[in-house]
Amino acid sequence: MNTHQRARLTRNVILMAVAGALLFVWVLPLIWAFVVSLKSEREVLAFPPSVFFEPEFGNYVDALFGDFSIVDSLLTSTILATATTVITIALAVPAAYAFARLRLPGKRSLGFYTLATQMVPPVGLVIPYFLILNRFGWLDTYHGMVIVYLTFSLPFAIWLMVAYMEDIPWEMEEAAFLDKASRLQTLWHIVIPQVRGGIAVTVIFIFLNAWNEFLFAVQLGGNTVRPVTVAMYNFVSVEQTLWAKLSAAALVAMLPVVIIGIAAQKQIVKGLTVGAVKGGGRR
Repeated sequence: MNTHQRARLTRNVILMAVAGALLFVWVLPLIWAFVVSLKSEREVLAFPPSVFFEPEFGNYVDALFGDFSIVDSLLTSTILATATTVITIALAVPAAYAFARLRLPGKRSLGFYTLATQMVPPVGLVIPYFLILNRFGWLDTYHGMVIVYLTFSLPFAIWLMVAYMEDIPWEMEEAAFLDKASRLQTLWHIVIPQVRGGIAVTVIFIFLNAWNEFLFAVQLGGNTVRPVTVAMYNFVSVEQTLWAKLSAAALVAMLPVVIIGIAAQKQIVKGLTVGAVKGGGRR
């Protein structure tokens, strides 16, 4: 083995070690939560922590069908996250196309305003949102919560998709225009198929953010609209925290996002490599 091969092998070993360490750091909380979800509340609080114990799957039963069942809240979160994602994508795709491909008056200022909305701390918007929704009678309603979620998901989705659309070669659109295609036809038949990976990435991020949102849900929701992130808070009280049941509920709440991520894995990989296409459409 020559010097170049040894250096390459050493570099690969170092990269694998770093990747393994990062993966371990990411997976450790999940493993710990899974172990805690199989313990009794007494074993969870034992010190030192017990390594060998008899697994108890009753925590999952209690989380799903007990006094603080999260089943209804899972449905609520599904409705909110799905509605937010669908509406966001329906509005973000044409908006991102306009920012990336059209020459519009005031586009730079409008783009800066869209980006600036992402800089506002969410906690500073709770009271204005509360007053507005209360004025319209939309507190603790699905449409009220979806509108609130759109205010932070839509700007994020637009700016995320602009980067993908700017990498599409202009020649593809010009060929469509020569064939007498309209802007809408070009967007539907030319642009969207080229950015399906980017759309998949955006869908994952939007759905994940809406699914995991807690601040607005706990302040603007109620008994009718109670997402799973708020429902899990029922396992926390002044007197004690039911860590085992809370861990079980958290792992169950993670499943929909994990399933969506696995199902869209190929599109996500394609979306992450769109920027590598040469001859992009920036002008």
